[in-house]
Amino acid sequence: MFIQTQKTPNPNSLKFLPGRKISNIDSVEFSKKDDLNNILIKSILEINGVESLFLGSDFLSVNKDQNTNWEDIKHIVISLMNEFFEEGNELIVDKNLSNEIIKNYKDIEKKIIHILESKVKPAVANDGGDIKFLNYKDGVVKVKLQGSCSGCPSSTITLKRGVQNLLQHYIPEIKQVEAD
Repeated sequence: MFIQTQKTPNPNSLKFLPGRKISNIDSVEFSKKDDLNNILIKSILEINGVESLFLGSDFLSVNKDQNTNWEDIKHIVISLMNEFFEEGNELIVDKNLSNEIIKNYKDIEKKIIHILESKVKPAVANDGGDIKFLNYKDGVVKVKLQGSCSGCPSSTITLKRGVQNLLQHYIPEIKQVEAD
């Protein structure tokens, strides 16, 4: 398997693209503090300098500390991923989501979620990240930035100039967008 890498706007995050579906859940983030039994994720998190992983349906983003060079990490991650798939594993994360709790959102929250899902998520996923709706109250939308977007130097600008302006265009009641 040929695993490509792609730089992201966050210099401490690198996107790994195996060219296939690697997860059957929307997206998930893992850090060193998580208690994991997934051997691949655990192995990557044990690499010196790796702080967290973000898994999309067809990519894996690795976040490192700023004192570690990508040249010290990149080839190890690729090797671990290749070994994982050569052993016959189909998906890195394979979960049945039939037990997922579905929230009853207000109409304005449904509109916010729709805009985030259809217009914002594809752009941030392209950069190796994700954005999740947390809540809406008194004109303020709270979101969580994950993957490459978490800790990215340009995420504040993206959030204010991009996400906030977009949401305000479609939903005038929105006054502000904040990251949690």
